[in-house]
Amino acid sequence: MTIASSPPQTAFAQTAWQLTELIREHSAEAVGEEVAKLELAISAFEKLRGKLNDDLDAPALLDLLRQYEALVEKFFTLGAFVSLWFSSDTQSQSALTQQNRVQQALAAANNRILFFDLWWKGLDEERAAELMPCAEQEPDLAHFLRELRRLRPYSLDEAREQLINLKDADGMEALLTLYSMLTNRLEFQFEIDGKVETLTRDALIGHAYSGRPEVRQAAYQELYRVYRRESAPLAQIYASRVRDWYSENVQIRGFDSPIAVRNIANDIPDAAVEALLQVSRENAPLFQRYFKLKAKCLGLERLRRYDLYAPLANSEKKIPYAEGVQRVLDTFGRFHPKFAQLAERVFNDNHIDSEIRKGKRGGAFCASVLPSHTPWVLVNYTGRLRDVQTIAHELGHAIHSMLAAEHSVLTQRSSLPLAETASVFAEILMTDRLLAEESDPRAKAELLASSIDDIYATVLRQTYFVLFEIEAHQAILAGKSPDELNAIYQRLLAEQFGDSVELTEEFYSEWLSIPHIYHTPFYCYAYSFGQLLVLALYRRYQQEGEAFKPGYLKLLAAGGAARPHEILSQVGVDVTDPDFWRGGFEVIRGMIDELEVTLRETDFL
Repeated sequence: MTIASSPPQTAFAQTAWQLTELIREHSAEAVGEEVAKLELAISAFEKLRGKLNDDLDAPALLDLLRQYEALVEKFFTLGAFVSLWFSSDTQSQSALTQQNRVQQALAAANNRILFFDLWWKGLDEERAAELMPCAEQEPDLAHFLRELRRLRPYSLDEAREQLINLKDADGMEALLTLYSMLTNRLEFQFEIDGKVETLTRDALIGHAYSGRPEVRQAAYQELYRVYRRESAPLAQIYASRVRDWYSENVQIRGFDSPIAVRNIANDIPDAAVEALLQVSRENAPLFQRYFKLKAKCLGLERLRRYDLYAPLANSEKKIPYAEGVQRVLDTFGRFHPKFAQLAERVFNDNHIDSEIRKGKRGGAFCASVLPSHTPWVLVNYTGRLRDVQTIAHELGHAIHSMLAAEHSVLTQRSSLPLAETASVFAEILMTDRLLAEESDPRAKAELLASSIDDIYATVLRQTYFVLFEIEAHQAILAGKSPDELNAIYQRLLAEQFGDSVELTEEFYSEWLSIPHIYHTPFYCYAYSFGQLLVLALYRRYQQEGEAFKPGYLKLLAAGGAARPHEILSQVGVDVTDPDFWRGGFEVIRGMIDELEVTLRETDFL
């Protein structure tokens, strides 16, 4: 499906997004109309249940699949609208009410069409092969059905699946919504130069990149002061999440371990994830070397944890939003005109929310809804260079989605580890351009250090989040307390940083502030996976030039319409091979070597 092009944007201003393509207005009436339409469609589909018998043939199944596909589009549209509405204003009672309403409606609807999924998974291999759509004529639908069969061992009978859906809607999903409300309403009091400001988390954490040591320290201390105040409910929510995850997935569904749930959902072998985590862990000393080098540059005997993202120069430069956006689009255009064209569509269609507002969800994300729609992007732009990189990252996600727009809604979205392929590549494109254009060794050193900072945050930091999750799940199931979880986190911080970084007590409870471990357990290795994969791909791009681009665009255009190992085989990647992951760290080592050489040409060392 091709997305219609939009007229070019001539000026960029920080705005809220427009959601009218999904539902006409932010109101209970408009949402109610769509819920009613969904009810009619569900009722019609339920009547097809009687056709799932021995007389069903392949053409009839294909017709059923088309109707199922249309239902999924309605699900995604409704769910995305209320989620995006709530993300734009987490303190809106109307948004929360409608999100809860839709979550309940979708849970009920899922229960009513569950029979189709379970019927297909329950067929024997011979009957399934007989009904399977022709892979050449219907590749997306054939792949979707094969993926359902892959999850067959972990499926339950219809009654239990329905109970779990209801339990999630009124239990765990409600608890996670409470987590979002609790954390997004937090306010931080920050004093700088005698002036006290009330800040959001994103605005506060911007000061962690300040060139002034006392400002960095104050920002982190205020962040964790507020989170420690909320530590009891946050720890309770996390413990409930962990126990629910285990009871459903390990005890009831039969997954081998809590992390195996994510691995199978990602269609990534346990051996590949284990290799990734182990190789990342063994390369912690590589980043420790970098932190010691950075300490010398900053004139410190040892970095404090407050100083991890300190700039090499005492620069407080702000980049206006319009300039930052244009810089990203120019960079994309230099790589491939299609990249810039697709990215600009996000702005032309008013699908980006870049304002800083109280109550708005922190961080950044890209939401793909339907193949026919331009994705929606949320960022909190404060003018830092990192915010420009964040725009590049999230627009990379959007480009990935739009390149895969020819696929069905059932197969457009790639698995989590491959979902970072375009976004991280987009960040590296921008960094590489800036480095190539910079003639001042001092400025080049700053850019290199900033890039290595980002790679650390994406690779090693995310790896240690997952290592913590593995231990934390075991500890909570063994009845350990929040203080004992702090001790686990403290030990892993000590391993991660060695003697290169001085740690202070407030960081031992940092895990309470990491949304991913609540919302999407074991998600974070996807960042490490994506970053190291892209480093290897980018090295190939540097070697092959224009010849690299068609294959790379084809990889992105695959979306989720093939298994990850099939997509990666196109670029010769074996994710179970530890040496593949070590190759990514060799690229990082080369960057640190280059930084050290560059520093010797400056007055930093």
